[in-house]
Amino acid sequence: MLQKVKWRPAAGHYDDAVHERGSVRDPVVSVVLPVRDGAAFLAGALESLSAQTFPGFEVVVVDDGSTDDSPAIASAHGRRDARFRVLRQGREGIVAALERARREARGRFLARMDADDVALPDRLRLQLDALEREGLDAVGGGVEIVSEGRVTDGLRRYEAWLNSLVTEDAAARDVFVECPLPHPTLLARHEAVERAGGYHETSWPEDYDLVLRLWAAGACFRNVEPVVLRWRDRAARQSRTDPRYGEDAFVRCKVHHLRRTLLGAGRPAVVWGSGPVGKRFVRELLGGGVTVEAFVDVDPRKHGKRIYGVPVVPTGESGRYRDAVALGAVAGADGRARVRELAYAEGRRDGEDFAAVA
Repeated sequence: MLQKVKWRPAAGHYDDAVHERGSVRDPVVSVVLPVRDGAAFLAGALESLSAQTFPGFEVVVVDDGSTDDSPAIASAHGRRDARFRVLRQGREGIVAALERARREARGRFLARMDADDVALPDRLRLQLDALEREGLDAVGGGVEIVSEGRVTDGLRRYEAWLNSLVTEDAAARDVFVECPLPHPTLLARHEAVERAGGYHETSWPEDYDLVLRLWAAGACFRNVEPVVLRWRDRAARQSRTDPRYGEDAFVRCKVHHLRRTLLGAGRPAVVWGSGPVGKRFVRELLGGGVTVEAFVDVDPRKHGKRIYGVPVVPTGESGRYRDAVALGAVAGADGRARVRELAYAEGRRDGEDFAAVA
């Protein structure tokens, strides 16, 4: 586990820290907010931060080459609330913007925010309290997904999954399913992010990459139960348009980190589920030089076949591969529950010789 530096507010801390017009001498939390062409929603995002019930923060806005009114909106807000600083750069990308904000941040804790979301008033207070009270390295929080149109059933299931990860065990157990901390809600110890290496430029999601590096370093985290953010889903959102946030990119990210943790030192894998998800994982594993000993599948029509040269065996034979790391690649909550039941029956442990990856 990462070494933690405790913060405790002294008597009168808030009153002493907050200057006229809201400026902060020694901010406890630095909110990093990258924006590019976010004028449509930026004012609402900034106002939601100004309305926080925890006052000891600063906001570092990095404008990444916007061609709309985003810089003017952010600068005008900064004139009204001196806790907001606005930096500008060319179109260098979100990782460069996040890293610039992180270098400029003065707080002992870092919080993330996107330009099209809305933080609820108690967000920072609730998260900082949980992080310090429990000695955590990072926290996320409950989200309410809002959309330009109808929020799909799939998004509601995703929302429910995220909002269920309110214990350290639950978040660690599902860390390879998807990013367990909704990134616009992230609040982490600055030192923990620094020791994990900050944000990396990769071909997969930068937020998930950071969380997996925090997990590999022994960090403890969970989501606070209350909803702390209204998370906007829209067609133009980067996560919907950039291939770095597509399904194949997530698989590359997971396999990359599995090879450096559970599958380190040449440990082989056995993949439970030979459907589309399992096949995608095996292709990536084989491409990364990982030995895949078998697919385990309940469908008798597949037994005895080979996929990418890997045999498909029934669940009754899964015990033959006890030395391999089992990867549960059956999508959905019910699928995860089935493969976990099988893994636990074999005496496997999450994060040691088993991981749900879908």
